[in-house]
Amino acid sequence: MKTRHSIKLITLFLALILHSNISAQEFAKVEAEKVGMSSERLKFLTNTLQEYVDNGELSGAVALVARRGQIAYFKSLGKSDVENDVPMLDNTIFRIASQTKAIVSVGVMMLQEEGKLLVTDPVGKYLPTYKETTVAVENGDGEYEIVKANRPITIRDLLTHTAGIGYGGGIASDLWEKAEIQGWYFADRDEPIQATVARMGNLPFDAQPGEKFVYGYNTDILGALIEIVSEEPLNTFLKTRILDPLGMNDTHFYLPNNKSDRLAVVYSSTEDGLLRAPDPGGMVGQGAYVNGPRKSFSGGAGYLSTAKDYARFLQMMLNGGEFNGKRIISSKTVELMTVNHLGEVTFPWSKGTGFGLGFYILEDFGLRGTMGSKGEYGWGGAYHSTYWVDPEEDLVVVFFTQLIPARGLDDHDKLRALVYQAVVD
Repeated sequence: MKTRHSIKLITLFLALILHSNISAQEFAKVEAEKVGMSSERLKFLTNTLQEYVDNGELSGAVALVARRGQIAYFKSLGKSDVENDVPMLDNTIFRIASQTKAIVSVGVMMLQEEGKLLVTDPVGKYLPTYKETTVAVENGDGEYEIVKANRPITIRDLLTHTAGIGYGGGIASDLWEKAEIQGWYFADRDEPIQATVARMGNLPFDAQPGEKFVYGYNTDILGALIEIVSEEPLNTFLKTRILDPLGMNDTHFYLPNNKSDRLAVVYSSTEDGLLRAPDPGGMVGQGAYVNGPRKSFSGGAGYLSTAKDYARFLQMMLNGGEFNGKRIISSKTVELMTVNHLGEVTFPWSKGTGFGLGFYILEDFGLRGTMGSKGEYGWGGAYHSTYWVDPEEDLVVVFFTQLIPARGLDDHDKLRALVYQAVVD
């Protein structure tokens, strides 16, 4: 006997098929009500985001909410270039920084599915300088000593950020500075990623493998590993295997010249309001994504993309590895990637949260203290972007802006609250 809820869902599905030209596979925008959200209540989200723009806290932003495989909300607010009065558009291109990590992590899992590697493999099997690594340990008098790692680093350690590898600012930061490997920004490097990663392997890391969560160059190393195993440049592998099948036509490591006018300007939050970041300016700047060497494909922070492109990738994950008839990875691989792998290792940034193979994993949203659902996964980027996928609510959320640093903003938490308050069915 069908429940009232199941009959309602069947009726909704039939209405979508019979009374709309939109198929369930097209990922096009529909009225929010057709996917169980309130368009009236979503106005609270629009009004709130507009307030951040009007108050000079954000130059502009693009927010996209998809539910049940359709876009229920897609708004562009403010300016992509304040000084030149260029409006933010739905197809504005953003630097997405660490949101690159999820795509590269999927690339690694594709190679496991093809039998070309195992995530339990030691990294040194593919990258020689990682066969025997070292760790910097404080000795108590303000100095440090370098010791051998207790065990080999594995691919899984890199995927979960438990390899002990930071961003070059740890105990032995002087050696990392001397090697000129610090910070997540790679776009201005006149050096292929494999060369940079090989040099990293000779530097002392911040913790023993498997000992703690240390956020850093892990996914850049994975990008170099993909190049070695696939025998293709990282940009080529990801484009042909993930981006093109998903229709992510505006996702690039370096922007084609004919798209440069669509790239949003980076701003910095200061005591005197928003300040246009320098060009190129390194980590706090516009970056060498249009003009530069175009040699270093940073798997940890290199991509530029649009909200709709990135939502396609996330919808593929939510669909169990498939989008618009194109299977990228298996549903069991998605399942493996989106459960907590930290075990006894603590995720240090929020309570009730673990980490999978490329994403944070929400295990207890009550402990975290913000709206969400158990099993939610996501991440964000250095330019103040964020995203999450909520399988329980069949929900994808993407929020792009270009702000670094962001000082004391609560827009991400309000985004979350205002998305969920609009879910009515």
